[in-house]
Amino acid sequence: MKLSRSLFPALLLLAASPLLAQTGGKYDFSSAQPQPGWTHVAPENVYSDAAGYGFEPGASVTAGKNAVSSDAPFYFSVKLPEGNYQVTATLGGDAPSNNTVKAELRRLMLEKVQTADGQTQTGTFIVNLRTPNISTGGDVKLKDREKTTEWWDWDNKLTLEFNGTHPSISKLDIEKADVPTIFIMGDSTVCDQPLEPWNSWGQMFPRFFKPEVAVANHAESGEALSSALGARRLDKIFSLMKQGDYLFLQFGHNDQKSKAPNARDIYKANLKKVIAQTRAAGGTMVLVTSMERKSGVTRDTLAGYPDAMRDVAKSENCALIDLNAMSRVFYTALGSDIGKAFQDGTHHNNYGSYELAKCVVEGIKQQNLPLAQFISDDFKDFDPSHPDPLADFQMAVSPKSSAVKPLGN
Repeated sequence: MKLSRSLFPALLLLAASPLLAQTGGKYDFSSAQPQPGWTHVAPENVYSDAAGYGFEPGASVTAGKNAVSSDAPFYFSVKLPEGNYQVTATLGGDAPSNNTVKAELRRLMLEKVQTADGQTQTGTFIVNLRTPNISTGGDVKLKDREKTTEWWDWDNKLTLEFNGTHPSISKLDIEKADVPTIFIMGDSTVCDQPLEPWNSWGQMFPRFFKPEVAVANHAESGEALSSALGARRLDKIFSLMKQGDYLFLQFGHNDQKSKAPNARDIYKANLKKVIAQTRAAGGTMVLVTSMERKSGVTRDTLAGYPDAMRDVAKSENCALIDLNAMSRVFYTALGSDIGKAFQDGTHHNNYGSYELAKCVVEGIKQQNLPLAQFISDDFKDFDPSHPDPLADFQMAVSPKSSAVKPLGN
């Protein structure tokens, strides 16, 4: 829809709305005078804590009549406290565009939203924000990388990445959301990887849900279940969990490296402990077996840890998504192209993680979890023996990259 615009007074181009930004905010990127309650955003509005919103440094955006746009990815941030937020993004507005939106550290929210000349499309999604502080006392023990390249996952801002072909944003409407939360805990194959070409299924996961549920990915590279407990990552989750929330937990890759003679017994005991804590907090526990490594198509490279998790799921009557089994089917289907789903022997690229995320979503349906009602309407049944064709897969690549592999293997 093409909207009529008028020139907005220059005096208001720098207007800030820090009070509004405490609970959300309404941001208009057109050249017209905004409606009451909306804040105008111009290309020169670089983020500052004082303003409480703005483009992240390095953004090269151009103002049009109905939107700001760019020929390169750009970031926009709003200062907000911890919580879940519903974001409604009006994309396009001037020239044709193809828009992919990611949040925080490359969490996929919307993909390939196309707009024609002078038209807009609106997409709504939920973004979870968190800080290291634990309301019951203390803080999460962050790794060094979480204080640098991964800080956007822990800071006091909601950061959106606008990517694709000529990405364009016309309006943003952000407000607090009271919705169920899917907490995720795991290792480098699950967490929000900050830099291309590394990617994990947890950061693709939000794309497959309606804006009626939040995904809060607390996984971190290099963690085993025992170390995640020691770093108080589970304490953080339980301080936030409420009735109707979920905890998806996947560990195994790093746990198997323990030298303790009773390592698997400790692992199983810790799983039972977390299940009990989740249920006590009113949440639903979902165990997810670790996907295999590239060399694990026909042999177990995980030292029996998937079997240990299966045993606990059975004994505790807990929901189980067998990603380990589904990953082997997926890898077998790829045949000689299996390397095109991986970035190294353990970690995946955008394609591999996208397909594994689909496996987990399919597992939700197979387990008949109430959560299935929140799966996006465009998700159809997924058969890992017939993955999306590699030749057809396209993903807007984020601007920051590194050859350094994630912690863990």
